[in-house]
Amino acid sequence: MPKSAVIGLAGRRIDRADANPSRFPSGNVGLVAERLAELFRSESAVALVCSAACGADIIALEEAEQQRLRLRIILPFERSRFRRTSVTDRGEDWGRRFDRLTDLASKSGDLLVLDDAQKDDDLLYAAANSRIRQEAAMLARSLSGAPHRILAVAVWEGQPRPGNDLTWNFLRAAENEGLETRPVLTT
Repeated sequence: MPKSAVIGLAGRRIDRADANPSRFPSGNVGLVAERLAELFRSESAVALVCSAACGADIIALEEAEQQRLRLRIILPFERSRFRRTSVTDRGEDWGRRFDRLTDLASKSGDLLVLDDAQKDDDLLYAAANSRIRQEAAMLARSLSGAPHRILAVAVWEGQPRPGNDLTWNFLRAAENEGLETRPVLTT
């Protein structure tokens, strides 16, 4: 069994109904949940650090909660704005799940909302991804049984999008920082 791990995670949101190409079809939610649950078990995960967007983030948080992992949520900007722009645009069910998970993290002191003085959303999301890796490293050093491995997980279809692909950038930055990485495929 590998040494326990703190997981920093970034990934795809659920596709819009008209998405072309498809990166995370809603029909694959169960499959991705199973893959994440198995990854958490096989890597002896003790904590998960990620954002809370619809799709990969919320699914990972729910799976981690079921396995009683420590959860830390990083939001790039104010909670209601994030909920509106990154969660409920794919349906209110995602909003209810987001609310429950962020309330849980807030009660335990594990909800971090970054400063949104910067108006460029791509820069805010990139800052959140960087903070996810930083917080994972901090937890790996401070949680009981430390030190733990730091594992960067990208939940995606395995192909960078044209332009600024934040999931691909998260994975590349993690590799550049010398972190172990694992993909979890959405297709």
